[in-house]
Amino acid sequence: MSHTVDENWVRSDLYHNSFLVRPDPALEHAIEASDEAGLDKIAVSPAQGKLLNLLARSINAKRILEVGTLGGYSTIWLARALTEGGHLVTAELEQKHADVARKNFEFAGLSSKIDIKVGPAADTLRNMQPEQPFDFVFIDADKPNNLPYYLEAKRMIRKGGAIIVDNVVRSGRVADPSEDNVYVNGVRKLLAHLKEDKDVEATTIATVGEKGFDGFTYILVL
Repeated sequence: MSHTVDENWVRSDLYHNSFLVRPDPALEHAIEASDEAGLDKIAVSPAQGKLLNLLARSINAKRILEVGTLGGYSTIWLARALTEGGHLVTAELEQKHADVARKNFEFAGLSSKIDIKVGPAADTLRNMQPEQPFDFVFIDADKPNNLPYYLEAKRMIRKGGAIIVDNVVRSGRVADPSEDNVYVNGVRKLLAHLKEDKDVEATTIATVGEKGFDGFTYILVL
């Protein structure tokens, strides 16, 4: 997704981060290793990663599902939020990404808490039959499959659990009727479903920062 990043947004992110997000060798290593491996620079920002961590901690998440691993940056933030004895499952399409992520998890000392499942995430989720429901789900993968990912996540999450879907504003393009592509349509299909889904309450929060103008949908399972 092409977007314009305002220097004021970046400055604001960096300013707040200087007070609220501590330097972290494991997270910095994950970004550096991902860059060295040539992975796309599409991981969540430090502020977004910490938000995920705080949200998962706020509901005492013991079991977390992530859809879209990339180099494992967001995974590390989420795995650190797990309560005692907790576990995280992350689904990743590309073997190369999974290999980079595994090394990053090892560097962070989190390998024992994380299970990477490699392959098309729709198939991975469809075949999952967890013994215990998940508490928290983060969906940040290919946008055309947002709705299938959500439906499978909803099947496997407990009441009171939370599902977050990233990249749902896309520089305002989702709300622009002249836009017609698989990415915005993937978000629109999810929103249309949520409008009629009586099992959840949801809201979209738009964000600006070093990742540009985007946003996430927060879904509470009733």
